[in-house]
This record gives sequence, structure tokens and C-alpha cells, in this order.
Amino acid sequence: MRARNSATRFGALSMLLHWALALLALGMLALGLYMHQLPVSPEKFELYALHKSLGVTTLALVCVWIVWRVANPPPPLPPSIPADHAKLARAAHWALFGCLVLMPLSGWGIASASGAPIELFGLGVMMPSPIPADDGTAFAFVVLHDLIGKVFMMLIAIHIGAALKHQFADKDATLRRMLPWGRVG
Repeated sequence: MRARNSATRFGALSMLLHWALALLALGMLALGLYMHQLPVSPEKFELYALHKSLGVTTLALVCVWIVWRVANPPPPLPPSIPADHAKLARAAHWALFGCLVLMPLSGWGIASASGAPIELFGLGVMMPSPIPADDGTAFAFVVLHDLIGKVFMMLIAIHIGAALKHQFADKDATLRRMLPWGRVG
């Protein structure tokens, strides 16, 4: 399998970044919903620390993916897809990228404005706090983080639903182009 995208399918690096970020995003959303419901405890603080570290990892990985995607454009959609659907698909993909960037940035904003530093995976490496501690600012970032999370979950559901529709209803190669074992054409 080629590292770069071809005219008909995504390359190995695009697939790796896509599936790694998909797992991170779904895991982070599930972890965020779970830990939010926990009572204050050492476990909750440990999960928040993990969540913050994974958020920084997600932000770094999505930046790599965006650079890769700009340098290595995706293969065109199959010609059977109507032009208006193709425009919606492109807009949805960029909205997903936006959520992948804005979720960790707003989480970083919460940590900074709350005065809760981010130590990466307990290794003593600290993220800078670019925002001064302020309860009002922290609350605004919490609201933003929550709103982006809800939009993100909706977009993920639409993305998965569209991929399954293409696979099982349309029976085209849209999903197979992003699977390492998927034959296209």
C-alpha cells in the first residue's frame, strides 16, 4: 500500500491518521462524558489529567493530518455522487477538522483559565497557560467546549451514517477507499 493518496483511494498515512484520530475522538468524547458524571475523587482527577494529555495529542495529530491533507489531497469522490452531495461532504469534513482543532483548544482554554495546568502524561512536561486564570473566562470555555462537543458528536454520527449509506445502500467505493483491506474498482 502506498503512503500517498492515489486517484482512487486514500494512502496508508491518510488511513492511519484518519483511524487514529477517529479512535482518539470517540475515546475522548466517551471519557469526557464519563468523567463529567463522577464525584470529586482522585480517580476523577487522574481521568481529567489523561483527558488533557490526550487532548494535546489529538491537537498535534490533527495538525499533522491537516498539513498532510493539504499537501496530499484526497482522491476525488466517485462520479456517481451528485455535486451538491460532494459539497456537503467537503463541508462536513472541514467541520470535523474544525471540531478536532477547537475541542482541544477550548479544553486548553478551560485548563488555563481555571489555573489547572496540563502536564503531559505525568512526564513533567507542562503545557504553557496562555490565558490568565479567571472564573468567568473558564466558564465561557466550558460552555464552548460543551457546545463544540455536541456539534462534534452530531457530525460524527452523520459521517458514520453517510459512510454506511454509501457502503450498504449505494454500494459504491466511498468507504472502501478509507479501509486498508478495501478493494476499489
